[in-house]
Amino acid sequence: MAVGTELLLGQIVDTNSSWIGEQLALAGIDSHFQTKVGDNLDRMIAAFEQALDRSDAVIVCGGLGPTPDDITREAIAAVMGVGLRRDEAVVERIRAMFYRRDRQMPANNLQQADVPVGARVMDVQPGTAPGLICPVSRDGGSGHPGGGKVIYAVPGVPWEMQKMVSECVLPDLQARAGERHVIRSRTLRTWGHSESGLAELLEPEMRRLDSTGEATIAFLASGMEGLKVRITAKAADDETAEGVLSRVESRARAVIGEAVFGADDDTMESVVVDLMQSQGLTLALAESVTGGLIAARLTDVPGASKVLRGAVVPYDREIKTGVLGAPDVNAVSSEMALAMAEGACRVLGADVGLATTGAAGPDPHEGAEAGTVWIGLHLDGEGEAARVRFNMARTMVRQLGTITALNLLRTRLLARAG
Repeated sequence: MAVGTELLLGQIVDTNSSWIGEQLALAGIDSHFQTKVGDNLDRMIAAFEQALDRSDAVIVCGGLGPTPDDITREAIAAVMGVGLRRDEAVVERIRAMFYRRDRQMPANNLQQADVPVGARVMDVQPGTAPGLICPVSRDGGSGHPGGGKVIYAVPGVPWEMQKMVSECVLPDLQARAGERHVIRSRTLRTWGHSESGLAELLEPEMRRLDSTGEATIAFLASGMEGLKVRITAKAADDETAEGVLSRVESRARAVIGEAVFGADDDTMESVVVDLMQSQGLTLALAESVTGGLIAARLTDVPGASKVLRGAVVPYDREIKTGVLGAPDVNAVSSEMALAMAEGACRVLGADVGLATTGAAGPDPHEGAEAGTVWIGLHLDGEGEAARVRFNMARTMVRQLGTITALNLLRTRLLARAG
């Protein structure tokens, strides 16, 4: 649970919950809900009550500061049905921090030492806000040995929160849970299929996994980066989890085919650079409609200088004909795309030429509908052209044309390698 009216107003992005969720997964602890609530005592109490009704443990982040709107301590005490007590040991910790910084402690910092009766202060305290481990008695039993439920309260300052979660919260949660598990995920990166198309292809495997319970498959649409297929396995240890992931990944790849361009942190451009390097090839670009976006993505990859010879951005017809030697034909055509790719190879002295030309929109161009992109590829002395059309805004047409061009190059390099 993330506390702070500023989160609801969009003034601050809640990165803490994402980080905590990731750490819980790595520790093998199931996390089912994430909630945001403003600095209002009644709503915070209601949020805690709901969270405790459906979970054994709640991690609340924020609201432990020294200002009047920092009321997480009061809300937890109300849920526990207890009052607050001032912990003199915490007072001394806070005083010592100000002393080391050669600053006088404001009186309002004393409220950070107020602890719900029955709660335990975390041993790790990077800042002035102590973390709290707060046992809560609930009717209906619990999901861990020892009975009861627990609220962990940590500060909203990211580096303070991360230290407390890593060194206090996660070990305590694992001890309460008893049996330990690990949760591991692997993400396949794909381009060229719709989400519904991928789901249809993988439906038999997903049904099999539903029956065995060994893993799950989920889809994440990533716009101009394609679709991600996330495989998640929960097991007793890393070795077992990795074995499950490898088996499911192998089956998924066999079904999806060459639409899978990488895994986890791979990008389309990093895969293309690796393939070019492995085959000892150099690349030249001629980008009209994409205006240098392909070059920008490739040069983000370490080692791209061994592959990319350079790029020409021939936005004007005279540059296409004068610099690249393209014929005076329709600028949005296969003939132009092929000539640009071959011309880029010749002018920049590369083994492979990749070109884009088209009508980004919003208006038609030389008889071509807005959103039309022609891609030209010159490889091993032969040319190939592909036409795509994206019924989208100008920016997305250019971005999608960029990754589509890179994907065409990737598939041809794979075919070349046999």
